[in-house]
Amino acid sequence: MPDLRSRVLELVENRIFQNCIMVLIVVNAVMLGLETSATAVAWAGSFLTLFDQIVIAVFCVEILLRLYAHRLAFFRDPWSVFDFVVVAITLMPASESLSVLRALRILRVLRLVSAVPRLRRVVTALLRAVPGVASISALLLLVFYVFAVITTKLFGRAFPDWFGTIGESMYSLFQIMTLESWSMGIVRPVMEVYPWAWAVFVTFIVLSSFTVLNLFIAIIIDSMQSLHEEEQGRVAVETGEAVRREFRLHEDDYQELRSELEEIRRLLQERNREP
Repeated sequence: MPDLRSRVLELVENRIFQNCIMVLIVVNAVMLGLETSATAVAWAGSFLTLFDQIVIAVFCVEILLRLYAHRLAFFRDPWSVFDFVVVAITLMPASESLSVLRALRILRVLRLVSAVPRLRRVVTALLRAVPGVASISALLLLVFYVFAVITTKLFGRAFPDWFGTIGESMYSLFQIMTLESWSMGIVRPVMEVYPWAWAVFVTFIVLSSFTVLNLFIAIIIDSMQSLHEEEQGRVAVETGEAVRREFRLHEDDYQELRSELEEIRRLLQERNREP
């Protein structure tokens, strides 16, 4: 007879239970969006408030059930800790002076990340890519600084609003890197005074937008590919272990069947030798 903890563990691990929580998260996100509409609040404000309180209660009960089922193992799972923090933030009292805390209720939607395995894999791959992304960020910052010094010295006197200081130059270069109005908004006016300025800006765009930023994408793709290969390897190992356990479980039956087949073959051979 399973004990209460086993039943609770079976409940929280049940796929139907998890899908219900996921649906509730999505519906709650829609309701939180409706709260930003004055028309919706005037029409169903009390219902939205009641539904929000019900959702909080359900999420709290779910977290308590998972804590009871997993005990301390709950806090060894990063995704469980993430769910706990999100729910804890939404429980904070939100007065008029702390109205930002009410806006943080939308963080409940982020629980979809922990509820959907595909989203978890994407986030895990992004976290694994952080060291490589940090290195590329340092390289990009170095490129920005070098070109900020160059553009400040070359164009700062004629265009102080864009290149008057290192900070202003870096901000203008950031706009150029994003390719947002970089030609008509910045480069062409500069070229009217310095016709050769295109060489500086084109070189910067090639280094930043077309080279360094693509390295970000390459690192993230490599991280996702490595994670996929690890999962495939883990599945293969688990499948092999399952097959070996199944074989060991029925090894005696296999041996008995083999003995019976050997006996049948021996009897057939003796029969064939008889005149």
